[in-house]
Amino acid sequence: MPGKHAITEADVREAARAGRTLDLPAGAVVTPAARDLAATLGVALKEPEGTEARVHGRTVAIGADHGGYPLKELLKPVLAESGYEVLDLGTYDAQAVDYPDFAVAVARAVAEDRAWRGIMIDGAGIGSAMAANKIAGVRAALCYDLTTAQNAREHNDANVLTLGGTLIGTRLAVDIVRTFLSAAFGGGRHAKRVEKINALDAGRG
Repeated sequence: MPGKHAITEADVREAARAGRTLDLPAGAVVTPAARDLAATLGVALKEPEGTEARVHGRTVAIGADHGGYPLKELLKPVLAESGYEVLDLGTYDAQAVDYPDFAVAVARAVAEDRAWRGIMIDGAGIGSAMAANKIAGVRAALCYDLTTAQNAREHNDANVLTLGGTLIGTRLAVDIVRTFLSAAFGGGRHAKRVEKINALDAGRG
């Protein structure tokens, strides 16, 4: 990243050893993996004074099967207008497809740091959560109201959201997505529990 200072996981770990706040240089770019680690370790990322919090570098991968396709198309401009970069992984029309293929594509984008968060939509959202959670490094949560969206982030540090595109209205879906993407992981007592979830990935491809 020429001309910009990149904040990486190493910087976050050093801040965790020295204290609990990491002062960000002006114009710094924080990698998605570093942001997630900071949330897990409880390290605050402090923007320079007079600088508004940036969404910079926060790519959201989104996918859907045929049941979720209409809602995916509705959410894409909402995400873009909120300052997120959208990575659309399909499906690209309403023809019948298999939801695991797209749930895994979204989950892998998050696990491989090609996306900061993931959103996957099928008819009910249940199967996609099951498929996404088979990918190491992914903590997918099916959310159906604002409370579950807040809890998934604050308590579980979920990084993939699944939605039931045929079960919730569009206005509620938009509010769930906004809550999920804006809510922070609470850390503290929740951190050791999330680490136990992460430890289950050992040996999983």
